[in-house]
Amino acid sequence: MDTKELLKKVRKIEIKTRRLSNHVFGGEYHSTFKGRGMTFSEVRQYQFGDDVRAIDWNVTARYNEPFVKIFEEERELTMMLMVDISGSEFFGTQSSFKKDIITEISATLAFSATQNNDKIGLLLFSDQIELYIPPKKGRMHVLRIIRELLEFQPKSKKTDVTAALKYIRNMMKKKAIIFILSDFMDDDYQRTLKILANKHDVTGIRVYDEREEEMPNLGMVQMQDAETGEFLLVNTGSSSVRKNYAKHYQERVDYFKTSFNLSGAGTLSTRVDEGYVKKLLGYFKRRG
Repeated sequence: MDTKELLKKVRKIEIKTRRLSNHVFGGEYHSTFKGRGMTFSEVRQYQFGDDVRAIDWNVTARYNEPFVKIFEEERELTMMLMVDISGSEFFGTQSSFKKDIITEISATLAFSATQNNDKIGLLLFSDQIELYIPPKKGRMHVLRIIRELLEFQPKSKKTDVTAALKYIRNMMKKKAIIFILSDFMDDDYQRTLKILANKHDVTGIRVYDEREEEMPNLGMVQMQDAETGEFLLVNTGSSSVRKNYAKHYQERVDYFKTSFNLSGAGTLSTRVDEGYVKKLLGYFKRRG
């Protein structure tokens, strides 16, 4: 992708996702993810409607008229986007790849965090750590994140969710909001996820394509594994082959849901052709 085309794509995503974060998600994000508590700001004269429990009796006695303490939410938070960029994310039978939807959701979340003056970081992973961008504030930083999501070429096509979870656990010392965006076609990550979710606010966003749920009957077909690159001749006309495929797929989906639920982490699943806006908004409202 040349620079001009890349900038055009970044700008297109910025326009769409900033509009969503400004008009749809900004307020919901703020009320869903609270700051670290309340900090004392100032003392001012009592005004009609103020909570009488906020009266500062020492200052009131000194000036012989009521004064109240004003507190502000200690707002600054850190959001970490953990994005799976393994080979299976380049799958898509509709108008978009899973990767495209993951990029849009990531950008929407990042702009929502920016609107609330929070820091945003990015981790791109396959079966290794592909790229880590430390959390920072500001629009230019978010544009860099979008650029990497669009352009970055992974060294590996395989997936290892556990390795990514361990890496982020070591990097993030203070409590953070962590979104993991993947199709979660992996297993054996439950224990590591539980440790991470004990300290951080974790949400798994599963993006999938309807064609992955069941194998169509197309007779003998040569298929390529997106993560290993291996070509296989598959008899899709066989009902047992289709049944085993569907069973294997459902086991991974169930493992994702069970692992996140048992860890006390949030989950959201969205199909490539479905539209993620309502789902994301519904998730924020349920949690708010």
